[in-house]
Amino acid sequence: MGFFGPDGGFVPDSNSPDIRQVAALARVSIATVSRVFNNPSRVSPATREKVRAIAERVGYRPNPLGQRLRKGRTEAVGLVIQTPPGRSLEPFFLELMAGLGEGLGDAGLDLLVTTCHSPTQELTHYRRLVEGQRVDALVLARTRHSDERIKYLLQQDLPFVVQGRSDAIQQPFPYLDIDGEEGFFVATRYLLELGHRRIALIAAPRDFNFALHRLRGYRKALEAAAVPAQAEWVLEGDLSEESGYRLALELLSLPQPPTALLCANDLMALGALHALRERGLRAGREVSVIGYDDISPAHYTDPPLTTLRQPFRAMGRRLVEMLLARMDGVPAQKLQEVWAPELVIRGSVGPCMETSISPRSGAASVSPQSGGG
Repeated sequence: MGFFGPDGGFVPDSNSPDIRQVAALARVSIATVSRVFNNPSRVSPATREKVRAIAERVGYRPNPLGQRLRKGRTEAVGLVIQTPPGRSLEPFFLELMAGLGEGLGDAGLDLLVTTCHSPTQELTHYRRLVEGQRVDALVLARTRHSDERIKYLLQQDLPFVVQGRSDAIQQPFPYLDIDGEEGFFVATRYLLELGHRRIALIAAPRDFNFALHRLRGYRKALEAAAVPAQAEWVLEGDLSEESGYRLALELLSLPQPPTALLCANDLMALGALHALRERGLRAGREVSVIGYDDISPAHYTDPPLTTLRQPFRAMGRRLVEMLLARMDGVPAQKLQEVWAPELVIRGSVGPCMETSISPRSGAASVSPQSGGG
């Protein structure tokens, strides 16, 4: 059972109406509803009146725990980012933080960001934030297959949301993920349709949950096309440009080098493009390259990078809405979303050309290839 909101969207019914229903009927964001009840001075009188009238009509009452947290000690939401020593903060995190900051700012909350160098330190930082009562809620990003951070937070009385899934954890938790399996299936199938059969994968570290999904999508597409997956075509990088460069050179040195490189993120794809240039090869002609993320530099490479787009800022803002809903008492299992990535086709991909590369000189000659090979 349920009812339809003013925009025609269906709003599920429940014995205890939640913040999502009020937001849908009022045609405002969850953050706006939260401000009406927790920070009303930040909302126009007309909007306050409309939201309160709808809340009264459907019988909505703010969750006491959420109100206590919103009016608690810090008015801050924490995020811990792992950054290896000597490496700049990844564009992935910068864009996600921008979306989180915008959403939290609209709700009258601050984003507290801290960095660390290793997974062990990361968990220690989360413990310090929680047990030191430094934040009222937390956001986790870039999940692992069996994520100790999530296991820890599930035992704590503190709301949190997660960017990504953790397949080995069965207890429900709120998350927003991008479907990497579908994304790499679509990307690999696109390369296959262009005649590529030697498609290599520069993969992410397999302890990351998304790495397993993207590898599965790649293999699934090859299997559907009856193209054997070769072990030497799958190499694991560390998400840096340097590893993309190094692994691309290794792949190009194979007796039969790949005609296409699928990279687990754009940074490694940028490194792969550099490796191609060094070998005298043109991306999109002799070798095709696809990345994942659609960071800003992907628009300006030569040629521009074909990639799978993640809507970072929209993700960040949606995670804030989910966090506010969780603070309002919405069950975790009702706050689980998986979005599809968008394949953005640019100049780094083209029809397959059979490539003959001299390992010493780097010189290449090409001829059109049709069918398998």
